[in-house]
Amino acid sequence: MYLAYVTTTDRGATDRLLSAAADRLLAADAQLAGVVQTNTECADSSKCDMDVRVLPEGETIRISQSLGTQSRGCRLDPAALERAVGYVTASLAENPHLLIVNKFGKHEADGRGFRPVIAEALAQDIPVLVGVNGLNAAKFEEFTGGGAEQIEPDLEAILAWFDRVTAQREAAA
Repeated sequence: MYLAYVTTTDRGATDRLLSAAADRLLAADAQLAGVVQTNTECADSSKCDMDVRVLPEGETIRISQSLGTQSRGCRLDPAALERAVGYVTASLAENPHLLIVNKFGKHEADGRGFRPVIAEALAQDIPVLVGVNGLNAAKFEEFTGGGAEQIEPDLEAILAWFDRVTAQREAAA
């Protein structure tokens, strides 16, 4: 099982890191599946708009919804998230070199979202890289049974992990 995760503490840093890793790997002709997130600050709110880009060159889907300035609830649009999940699930049939999931969030912690896609990729021996925040770290640990490798939140560390995993998979083939 090739499963790794990164955790950062700065707002949006994991999204930027995974996007940079995806861009670098795509430029090196790696076949990717999954999603990376882009956050766009809103001038009239402390919240941001959240979009995911379906890899490798799929559409960009807005996964946040505006609930008004006084809202306190989750702004995730579950239907939009599930649309992205559907695209990524279908792309596993192309046997990508890596599945990237921008975040193991509340939906994944509750058994929904990208959680079944992660499990399917692992069952197909496709390496998986996930962003995990502190709020969902315990649920991620429970889901993986402690079998995930934590990678330093650094682009070069991610690329080195990918190269190592690729070499191990090729040697086993």
